Amino acid sequence: MAKSPKNSSGRGQRDLKVQVKTARGRKLSSTLWLQRQLNDPYVKRAGIDGYRGRAAYKILELDDKYRFLVPGARVVDLGCAPGGWCQVAARRVNALGDKKGKDTGYILGIDLQDVDPVAGCEIHKLDFMEDDADEKVKGWLKGKADVVMSDMAASSSGHKQTDHLRIMALCEAAAYFAFDVLEEGGTFVAKVLAGGAEGTLQKVLKQRFTKVAHVKPPASRSNSSEKFVIATGFRG
Repeated sequence: MAKSPKNSSGRGQRDLKVQVKTARGRKLSSTLWLQRQLNDPYVKRAGIDGYRGRAAYKILELDDKYRFLVPGARVVDLGCAPGGWCQVAARRVNALGDKKGKDTGYILGIDLQDVDPVAGCEIHKLDFMEDDADEKVKGWLKGKADVVMSDMAASSSGHKQTDHLRIMALCEAAAYFAFDVLEEGGTFVAKVLAGGAEGTLQKVLKQRFTKVAHVKPPASRSNSSEKFVIATGFRG
């Protein structure tokens, strides 16, 4: 089970926050981002645990609750860069085959950009919205997937409503891709943004899956509007 990083440094002590001064030529927003990163317990924990980013703990916490990354599962990670979700999935589905007596899983990561290799994973450069992307993925899997997951986010425009619509459109595209490649009984996991445009996606998912839930894992920053949709029991 993933443990949430603790800020406490012991009785009689207090945590020392790293303060970052705004350097000449650097925007205040960049300084605030850097300061947040340096003081984020999940960022620190990721460095210790060997994950490529704090996002790894989001999928860890979601899987702790819903148990979809089981040994032997075939998983597709859409927009897999930088590879943190692949790292988590590889360990949990036993993609390296190092858990004796357990089935060996398979992780397929796809992204528009090049991604550094991840142990136990097969990674391809691919636009999942291409016409034949689903057939390519099923070919690489030699069948269908048990899990399709996505932590993708559209490029920010700086306009809240526009960004919300963009990420929801991306999530809907990921869902329809999942319908094409998921095995019956499979699971779809994807990042969404709260903001009023989730109704259409939720309606479609409830038609295709037996259970649909929206969750905000502890690793998701409290000031972020992101949540994750977990749809289980794909009807086929």
